[in-house]
Amino acid sequence: MIPFPSVPTMRRVPVAAALLLALLTGPVAAQAAPAQGTRFGWVNSQLIIRQVPGYAAAESTLNAEIASFREEVQRMQTGLDSMIRAFDQQQIALSPTSRQAKQREIQEMQQRLEARYNELQTQASTRERELVSPLEERVKGVIEGLRAERNLLFIFDVGAPGNNIVAADRALDLTAVVVQRLQSQ
Repeated sequence: MIPFPSVPTMRRVPVAAALLLALLTGPVAAQAAPAQGTRFGWVNSQLIIRQVPGYAAAESTLNAEIASFREEVQRMQTGLDSMIRAFDQQQIALSPTSRQAKQREIQEMQQRLEARYNELQTQASTRERELVSPLEERVKGVIEGLRAERNLLFIFDVGAPGNNIVAADRALDLTAVVVQRLQSQ
């Protein structure tokens, strides 16, 4: 039996890799993985989600909404830029009081622009969740059903950001099965 790494080393090992290591090397492996074969598989969620019926429409809707957000921010930025150029040209002729008033006006407009930009970013994130969450839930349901049907312990996602799987047996790839089931629903 391979000894487990010390606690400080273990903290650096991703959870999925640590679980896999425990399954393959620990005393539980003999009990958890009977002779029936492999008890885990993998999918690429990025490929799956793009092929879910309804994803293209959701993506198109989101892109249109984000485009209108960008146009609004661009209009505000253009207005601010014009105000700054006008100020730069006129500041020599302005009295100190007028100059300070114009500077405050520019700062206020810049703050409004930043606040609106942040608000629109939040709206875009919220809208993305609204459009994509139902699709992701369908994908999760199919994957969970497949896991239970095949009596798998784990299904890893090689498409997830930050995964550390660098190579995998293609025979364990369940991506096509998940896509097929989603499209037949």
